Amino acid sequence: MTSADRWMLPEGVDELLPERAAIAEQARRSVLDLFKVWGYQLVIPPLIEFTDSLLMGTGQDVEVQSFRLTDQLSGKPMAVRADITPQTARMDAHSIQVAGVRRLCYAGSVLHTRPKTLMASRCPIQVGAELYGDPTINADIEIASLLLETLTVLEASFTGKGESGLLDQLTLDLGHVAIDQAVKAALAEALPNLDSDDTAAIFAAIQRKSQPDLTMLLADLAVDQQLMNILQQLPALCGGIEILAEAKNLLSGLGSQVSAAIDQLEQMAERIAARFPSVALYFDLAEIHGYEYHTGVVFAAYADGNGLALANGGRYDNIGHVFGAARSATGFNADLKALLSFLESRAEGGQGTTAQDANIIAAPNTDTADDDIALWHAVCELRRAGEIVIFNGQQGAELASRQLVQRNGQWQVENN
Repeated sequence: MTSADRWMLPEGVDELLPERAAIAEQARRSVLDLFKVWGYQLVIPPLIEFTDSLLMGTGQDVEVQSFRLTDQLSGKPMAVRADITPQTARMDAHSIQVAGVRRLCYAGSVLHTRPKTLMASRCPIQVGAELYGDPTINADIEIASLLLETLTVLEASFTGKGESGLLDQLTLDLGHVAIDQAVKAALAEALPNLDSDDTAAIFAAIQRKSQPDLTMLLADLAVDQQLMNILQQLPALCGGIEILAEAKNLLSGLGSQVSAAIDQLEQMAERIAARFPSVALYFDLAEIHGYEYHTGVVFAAYADGNGLALANGGRYDNIGHVFGAARSATGFNADLKALLSFLESRAEGGQGTTAQDANIIAAPNTDTADDDIALWHAVCELRRAGEIVIFNGQQGAELASRQLVQRNGQWQVENN
């Protein structure tokens, strides 16, 4: 590497310079303060863990995203976390071991082997909240509500305004993993010798809503007409609340679990619509958000004009069974960096607000010890009161809106 290249970062790895770092930290604190008043307790999991605990039960997609390394002390394989949710599940199931409902939250960096999307960072700042021990739809409704509240608090923190207009432009996309699982099970029962690659291709086409590809893949399948209709029509099961009635008719032959899943979506839609009437609700029963470990209701928030999800969530029951406690669980997370980039694109001038803007007090450098100690005490008192004070001479005066000046032997703050 030449000296001219030493400043370069790996592709997809970014840094936050002072102004954006201040905005990100202000946003992080706002989110954690919100989680706190909702009853969620902060946890700080380690950045690396043994692969036996970090990747156990998470699914292939998390494994592929995880950087691997070898512990120089034990010789055991380790991985850098690509997702904090499994770590909180381990902490709930093994480290805390408290029966009943528990609410945990976090905010920390994760590392991905590849960016999730073309413009995504490979080192996101993941913020999220997880609710353990409540198997009812009430827990999923709480988490979805907290997701929406988080987005509004972030916008308010970013813009410096007390109210957020973001809700009017949000769509909450809902689905249920049980539907996908039931259709896959029905196909496996009908065609037990179907190649796994063919199965994967069929369901990939369903999620892409590619009817030509799906028609070609289904052409030679020897399945009954009812299952063929489900496979052909599943991509079209998307839209408003009315789509759930259609789903009940089409999927009625798949069993009670699918009917219960649709009932859960109806309950969730009713409650979310009452709490957030300006948020649009969209149902996509062929789409699976998030990771392979999800087991129930899944959801994602989208904003008008933005094709990528702002936050994802869903139920992932029993992920903690490998740690000795098969707990019910639901939660959501978001990439704070991606959210701030989105909010920057919405803000006028592309800038958010920081608490430091135009609030710095400049303190001069003094020539004598007597003057210095008096000034020092004045500066310490201001800093204890929460003021930003810098010793920076004339340069500080140029940056600051106020300055410390000596009048009649006393140091006082004056506007520039």
